[in-house]
Amino acid sequence: MNKQFMLMALNEAEKAAAMGEIPVGAVIVKNGEVVAAAHNTREAEQNALAHAEINAINSACRALSSWRLDDCEIYVTMEPCPMCAGAIINARIPTVVFGCYDLKMGSFDSVVNLSALNYDFKPEVYGGIMEKECTDLVKSFFKDLRKNDA
Repeated sequence: MNKQFMLMALNEAEKAAAMGEIPVGAVIVKNGEVVAAAHNTREAEQNALAHAEINAINSACRALSSWRLDDCEIYVTMEPCPMCAGAIINARIPTVVFGCYDLKMGSFDSVVNLSALNYDFKPEVYGGIMEKECTDLVKSFFKDLRKNDA
């Protein structure tokens, strides 16, 4: 695990927040090199699939010309939802590092742990990495959103 990559994911999450998107960022790394970085674009694209992890996986697959990301790590600022956890498992990403826990949709620990199910591939998952910074960004985003809605 490398704090530098989580900081890059946080930078992506800040880009999402600036666009009015839920601030989640993801970075995919292979052999110490970033192959993809992305953030949520669901509102901008009006696409339910446009989560940071899915956007990053799409970019990494294109960059590496392979759907198998089996030599990669993904750093994401928030615990992946079921869709993103499934995409990570299907892409064969062996290491998942996430920041804050998602008590409503988290699918690598909080609500369910998809990596604990009897799939033929199970990533190693490390949660709570730079948790305070990731949590603070999400809380600040929603606080500002509520203030603007008032």
